Amino acid sequence: MDKIRVSIVGGSGYTGGELIRLLLFHPNVELKQITSESNTGKFIHKIHPNLRKTTLMKFCSISEIQECDLLFLCLPHNSSQNKIDTFNKLAPKIIDLSADFRLSDPSEYEKWYGHKHARPELLKEFVYGIPELHRSEMKTANYISSAGCNATASILALYPLYKNGLADEERTVVEVKVGSSEGGNKINEGSHHPERSGVVRSYAPTQHRHTAEIIQELSFNKKINIHFSATAIDLVRGLLATSHVFLKDNLSEKEIWKIYRDSYGEEPFIRIVKESDGIYRYPEPKLLFGTNYCDIGFKKDEFSNRLVVISAIDNLMKGAAGQALQAFNIMHGFDEKTGLEFSGLHPI
Repeated sequence: MDKIRVSIVGGSGYTGGELIRLLLFHPNVELKQITSESNTGKFIHKIHPNLRKTTLMKFCSISEIQECDLLFLCLPHNSSQNKIDTFNKLAPKIIDLSADFRLSDPSEYEKWYGHKHARPELLKEFVYGIPELHRSEMKTANYISSAGCNATASILALYPLYKNGLADEERTVVEVKVGSSEGGNKINEGSHHPERSGVVRSYAPTQHRHTAEIIQELSFNKKINIHFSATAIDLVRGLLATSHVFLKDNLSEKEIWKIYRDSYGEEPFIRIVKESDGIYRYPEPKLLFGTNYCDIGFKKDEFSNRLVVISAIDNLMKGAAGQALQAFNIMHGFDEKTGLEFSGLHPI
């Protein structure tokens, strides 16, 4: 079988680095070119030192990109939509890891991002990039828009409940705690070590843009509200979403377990974590560093209809590069786990 010729546009960020690492070891991929306008001509390992002695590839400019089979776009938000025609001429298939094509409704995009979309007619051409929800569409897709990391953890945690109409559509509250790598590798005042170290900093108590993705994917043609907040904590990698769901019926934990097992029992990258004892009886982000897993657990409040659902991912993997590669595998008929078999480390 001929290898799929793949290039990456925007490979100098944390997500781009993870994607390079994954693609270099994928048996069905030939990684052709990687762009970085600010690092053109430099060795990849100069920016991603973990790749020393793994590759001698150098960054090139977007102007040097040649035709290939698929482009991964790891550009800053609001870049892909303005250059999409250029990218379409270079590759018949595109996986965009930015937020530019995640929302299918142009009015929702304008509401949450504060400006009109440059190419609204293309929004419905992109499949939303969570494989567990859109696997069948991905099999024939030419364009995929990878989901946001906060949205991924939240959607996967809540999907079985909303799909089955079990949650009060107005009352779900999601609090996400995230590591610093979610903010990318650009330096700012908040990333300065004395200001960042040891923090538990609420940076988006309301109106986080990933809320739009959650509402889009969980609405099932109903009007719903998701009350979402995000807090930065003293991690580099990792994300923990704690969702407070108010059930319409007083379900038992056994019934809830069955609902999640029916939804995810065959999913290769979702693990239901709920044990009666031990310090890891609920999902813990640090066990997922470098993996493509989403761990989901829950606890029913014995005194009310509140269900607390806890989900954890590595924001750079299942929240970005890993999930994009999983989608790539589906697009090309490969085993979904190809290049994503790493199970994590313990202790770490």
